[in-house]
Amino acid sequence: MHYSKIYPKTRRDDPSDVPSPGTRLLIRAGFIAQVASGVWIMTPLGLAVRRRVEEIVRQEMRRAGAVELELPILQPRVLWEETHRWDKYVESNTAFQVKDRKDAEFLLSPTAEEVITYFARTNLQSFRDLPITLWQMGPKFRDELRPRQGLIRCREFIMKDAYSFGEGSAAMKQAYDAMEEAYQRVFRRCGFNFIEVEADSGAIGGSGSAEFMAVTEFGEDVLLYCPDCHYGGNQEKASVHYVGYSPEDPQDLVKLPTPDIRTVQELEDFTGIPASKMAKTIVMDADGKPVIVTMRGDLEISEVKLANLLGVKNVETADAETVVAVTGAPVGFAGPINLFGKTDVPYFFDRSVDGLRNFLCGANEEDVHFINVNPGRDFPQINEYHDLSKAVAGQNCPSCKIGRLVEKRGIELGHIFQLQQVYSKPMNACYANAEGTKTPYWMGCYGIGVSRIVQAIAEQKNDDRGIIWPWSLTPFHVVVIPVNAEKNGSDAEHIYESLSGYGISVLIDDRELRIGEKLTDAELLGWPIQVVVGKSWEQDKKLEIRWRDPATADSRFTIPKPGTLPTATMTVEDFAALCVELGDRQNN
Repeated sequence: MHYSKIYPKTRRDDPSDVPSPGTRLLIRAGFIAQVASGVWIMTPLGLAVRRRVEEIVRQEMRRAGAVELELPILQPRVLWEETHRWDKYVESNTAFQVKDRKDAEFLLSPTAEEVITYFARTNLQSFRDLPITLWQMGPKFRDELRPRQGLIRCREFIMKDAYSFGEGSAAMKQAYDAMEEAYQRVFRRCGFNFIEVEADSGAIGGSGSAEFMAVTEFGEDVLLYCPDCHYGGNQEKASVHYVGYSPEDPQDLVKLPTPDIRTVQELEDFTGIPASKMAKTIVMDADGKPVIVTMRGDLEISEVKLANLLGVKNVETADAETVVAVTGAPVGFAGPINLFGKTDVPYFFDRSVDGLRNFLCGANEEDVHFINVNPGRDFPQINEYHDLSKAVAGQNCPSCKIGRLVEKRGIELGHIFQLQQVYSKPMNACYANAEGTKTPYWMGCYGIGVSRIVQAIAEQKNDDRGIIWPWSLTPFHVVVIPVNAEKNGSDAEHIYESLSGYGISVLIDDRELRIGEKLTDAELLGWPIQVVVGKSWEQDKKLEIRWRDPATADSRFTIPKPGTLPTATMTVEDFAALCVELGDRQNN
């Protein structure tokens, strides 16, 4: 490929109002171009990267024994009504709706559970047809409220979906484990630094799910990770191990005036009591009904955990009027005394207050708090605690119970779910077992954000020069750069043809620009290896080879001086052998 035929060309300046380095670099280097908010063109170079991702995914799905098919983008309302998800997606403005000329309603596919389950119930009718995993790769559409970070959160994207169908929970778990291994191989081959974390199943449903997250400071999700045992969880899902509080003798209850002091920070400043010695009480709105939660003052509530506990769709902080109606006091003064056990509103305690004694809490009275509060004496004994708070860095790992969780940020690459019979039951998608009894399939669901991988790898693999594509994803492994187009151009063309003959993916920069501009662009574009055709070729018929990523330079390369790329000189034959060797390493 000749670079003169590729568009758009590189830009000298960063796009304005783009915070993440991956987005800036992909736009500057010409890998993506925006059409509208959340709608992007995959340019020839961007598409080439995505095709590399697609091929890795396809190879690993074949290796896992999954069977490929193609599902429609237009999905009829009647299927979504079977699972009662039409209203959910329409009311939340998640999906794009369309009508045909006969006013039949459709969604532009935001996900594919209904369609694949329809296909299964039509074709997988006997236990002899099971187990099987079906998969597809194609466009998805979601009407994002705030599209952001390039290909990470956009309205049209490419996704790989796989769905397993089997007999019983053991078959579901076996398929889940196989896909888990396949996903680990996919993301390793793509070159990611990633971790696998516990996750919430969200709108997809089922129980037991995990996310694969690319670790990057510009990630959209907060992750908690244990360096000792490698446990990981999305902050909304991650749990912690509470070591337990030291026993304390009950102190006398004190009613303390706290004029216009509402927040935890204000209480710390006023009383000198740390937030970890406080119990804050929050009134939440769960699908329009109030719910009360008491938790430790230094923690935050997880709306996801509370929603899962209650089995509701939406949880948010209640408005001020509701707080007054429930507690009898303004926001900031709620507490369990004279409230827990005396209200019909559901009341829950977080595990963080299990064993907490002599704590501070609100008095359900304006400008008043209590100190030295103890359950069983000052309000009824608590018989049940729930995991309702967000995990934070420094807390004990729930798995090994020794390691301390550290906070990372990540971009979701893939998500796997144990769906159980969430879709097969309402859609009456059944197979006949060995006794001839109709039984709903046990299903699993497995997604990979194919197009967002292009962005995620750029977020991870970059430096102050530009993108650093891993060998497995780069559009071209080698760029041939003549120092002088007039003097070295024909030799560069010959070398380009020769290297292409070895099966190497090569780009030649045939533009009539100065060598400095070409090298700057090559670094921005991130090709793994630059081949400079100039003085070394003229004198010794050797190529000057520049290695783009200083951190992974081959031992045959040296750094001429600080701040420069590792270099080596080689014959065409030796360089071709090196490229074949690098390709073999990648494939193995």
